[in-house]
Amino acid sequence: MTNNKDEIQVNLKKWEENKVNKSLSKFSERKEIFTFDTGEEVKRLYTPIDVNMDYEKDLGYPGQYPFTRGVQPTMYRSKFWTMRMYAGFATAEESNKRYKYLIEQGSMGLSVAFDLPTQMGYDSDDDISEGEVGKVGVCIDSLADMEILFDSIPLDKVSTSMTINAPASVLLAMYIAVAKKQGVSVDKLRGTIQNDILKEYVARGTYIFPVKPSMRLITDIFEYCSKEVPKWNTISISGYHIREAGANAVQEVAFTLADGIAYVNSAIEAGLNVDDFAPRLSFFFNAHNNLLEEVAKFRAARRLWAKIMKERFNAQNPKSWSLKFHTQTAGCTLTAQQPENNIVRVAIQTLAAVLGGTQSLHTNSKDEALALPTEDSVRVALRTQQIVANESGVADSIDPLAGSYYVESLTNNIEQKALELINKIDNLGGAPQAIEKGFIQQEIMDSAYRYQKEIENNERIIVGVNKFQIEEEAPKGLLKVDPMVGERQKEKIRKLKESRDNEKVQKNLEALRKACNSNENIMPYILDAVESYATLGEICKVMRAEFGEYKQTVMI
Repeated sequence: MTNNKDEIQVNLKKWEENKVNKSLSKFSERKEIFTFDTGEEVKRLYTPIDVNMDYEKDLGYPGQYPFTRGVQPTMYRSKFWTMRMYAGFATAEESNKRYKYLIEQGSMGLSVAFDLPTQMGYDSDDDISEGEVGKVGVCIDSLADMEILFDSIPLDKVSTSMTINAPASVLLAMYIAVAKKQGVSVDKLRGTIQNDILKEYVARGTYIFPVKPSMRLITDIFEYCSKEVPKWNTISISGYHIREAGANAVQEVAFTLADGIAYVNSAIEAGLNVDDFAPRLSFFFNAHNNLLEEVAKFRAARRLWAKIMKERFNAQNPKSWSLKFHTQTAGCTLTAQQPENNIVRVAIQTLAAVLGGTQSLHTNSKDEALALPTEDSVRVALRTQQIVANESGVADSIDPLAGSYYVESLTNNIEQKALELINKIDNLGGAPQAIEKGFIQQEIMDSAYRYQKEIENNERIIVGVNKFQIEEEAPKGLLKVDPMVGERQKEKIRKLKESRDNEKVQKNLEALRKACNSNENIMPYILDAVESYATLGEICKVMRAEFGEYKQTVMI
């Protein structure tokens, strides 16, 4: 900034004395103090005084260090972000129809939602799965289901994201097996598995194994994919669920990057070279309602991760410094009251993600606070992205809000505050140890409590919830999952076990058991078991027996 800051300071004081005070004598401001979600004050006006910035050092240019302005040199002028709609419900057959519908409507990538038993590594015929089969996502019990899920969808032509964590290795093996059956070379597969177990321990709860074997599974996937599936993003380090659990923007950045640091450390300790796996790391962030704070959050996360990879881990490949991320609009901001208002919220959040430079985006549907989305509401959610892309003009210039005193000040502040939190986590021994000690969980709970109290005290207005309410009829036309889905899946499993080569299945499961107790990469053994039609539950049962199960620390 070339402005004389002393002169600006003098003129700012005059403005406040002569203009602001005169205005306030007639019209008081809406609040005594305006704050961010973090509780920090939002200033009335931002000027060059608030931005200490060396353009070349702190911002630079898109596609090069420190990546503040974006990870590609031309960003959306060359290609829009991947419009990836998150979908999955009931059976593989029904979800396959929804995927084909989304592709017909212009979706550029698929994003698979799995039901709770699948996420926890149980088959649909397990007693613990009763009542949950197909409810919050699609049930996948074996390779046979995965074949149906992607029937007539060429895997060399689409990019697929799978929101799966504890059993990510098994679902990835199923996807690879389907590709091989389609005749697709696995080195052409593009997509992502979430595979982020640390955030499960603090924010989501679909964990299976203790920390150490879970980290081993993740690093085995890193190693295997770097050689066999080089275009695959081996992890999506997720701040999304951390934010959904109640974290604020600073905590979302800090805890997500702290988890990323832990994964990099684990892989290096396992003997991997940082530049062999770091370019395939990806991230997953939440797009919340505060438009400009969210834009600044994405920019700060990119710059901070670039510094971490270059300075802390001494990565040499510029692709290792580059934080690529998927975004999902904030499910926790959707309201069951006046669900049409959610369309507006999602549009604002879409703008935040695009202005912040996301690589792919899922937009939530208006009815998701009530049920799984209908085809009509999914189409509106997808159209929201398409309108922003093609009609708004915000994708025509790269990082168009750069240079805004407010946005640059926010970017600097979020980076600084996130780094302070990361340093606290480092002092506790890293993210796994901070989780074991309950530090991260407590931080999130405190933030969530503050947010909810603000709503209850009407300090934070949620339109249709604590202000501007109306009398509403009960919602109609919601999607309902057939309660017989579970029974049909049980029958599928019974027939599968009758028709497969059970001797081969047992042989492969025994080989997997031995691999769990060795230093070998476990992925080839999981793939063998999958290809013999061992079920998800059978494979996870072997690993449960050998690795044990994680027990959550009780918070007091």
